[in-house]
Amino acid sequence: MRFHEIRAKVEAGERLSADDGLFLYSPAVHLNDLGELANFVRERTNGNLAYYNINTHLNPTNVCVYRCIFCAFRSDLREAKGYLMNDEQILARGQEAVDAACTEMHIVGGLHHQKPFEWYLNLIRSLHDAYPRLHLKAWTAVEIQWFTRLTGLSIREVLTELRDAGLGSLPGGGAEIFHPEIRDQICEHKADAGRWLEIHRTLHSLGLRSNATMLYGHLENAYHRIDHLLRLRELQDETGGFQTFIPLAFHPENTKLSHLKKPSSLLDLRTMAVSRLMLDNFAHIKAYWIMLGIGTAQTALAYGADDLDGTVRHELIYHDAGAKTPEILSVEEIRRLIVEAGREPVERDTLYRRVERSGAGWTAAEPILAGR
Repeated sequence: MRFHEIRAKVEAGERLSADDGLFLYSPAVHLNDLGELANFVRERTNGNLAYYNINTHLNPTNVCVYRCIFCAFRSDLREAKGYLMNDEQILARGQEAVDAACTEMHIVGGLHHQKPFEWYLNLIRSLHDAYPRLHLKAWTAVEIQWFTRLTGLSIREVLTELRDAGLGSLPGGGAEIFHPEIRDQICEHKADAGRWLEIHRTLHSLGLRSNATMLYGHLENAYHRIDHLLRLRELQDETGGFQTFIPLAFHPENTKLSHLKKPSSLLDLRTMAVSRLMLDNFAHIKAYWIMLGIGTAQTALAYGADDLDGTVRHELIYHDAGAKTPEILSVEEIRRLIVEAGREPVERDTLYRRVERSGAGWTAAEPILAGR
């Protein structure tokens, strides 16, 4: 009976409570019923469209001062796997992105203790100056917090300098799980939930947009996930600055949590659906195929997701943690996956504007759907 009450609330456009969210995670709710309800919201918000973009990743260093137990990417300075890209390599990566018709570069990496803020700032400036049409989605809130520690500047001052250098938006990484019961165990020295949210709040006040994530399938449970979603929903009510939410499935291989099993596809789809239902003020929910696997990501288009991310290339963080997905997908492969799922593929830029291509050139129209 409880699920029928939740369905009635959703169909009426009423907001779900924390208790509702916890119930949706319970075995009492059949996954197919949950998916059907999430699909209803997905189609009410985005119709039959499914988005993708042509993008590339840049991880300029894996040397990091933090030792998060869930991370397989980080390295100490003197470890054999540690690396630091130089200016020539970084600009070459930008040229490769432009040559591949990318509209976006996703830039995150380690917190290298020997590099000043100016190195990170100049990386953005040099790429933007050389390739002004390439949208730079760069530096997680954890990295922004590190920059404030390096410089003594405020969050607003750091973000303003990055914006003026060419920063286009912030990725959603570093959110992990907000609740301190879990966060203190998996990443105790990183920016806490309040700081992560404050950084995104400040970014939105400067007129820029950002994404949001949640890392699930490790030490947390349904209570912690729902708490995380509600905190994001509250900030979105306040600023409206989040573009999309990405549930990230934890990959335990090569981490200090390698004794755990990877989340099942059933948990992946349930989390996708619950996220779509709880985040009623988010226009988009992304099924990141790198982490979910291609089959699960494609299925997620019927469980609340309306975005598959993009072509990607040079992704290291999740492949270091055991992701078995390809390093890149072609546009043709992505469009085929979307069509097979019964959806209409639409290329978007970072700001969810329809991309129209003519030869080697491209233009971005106004946002296709703004969501509710």
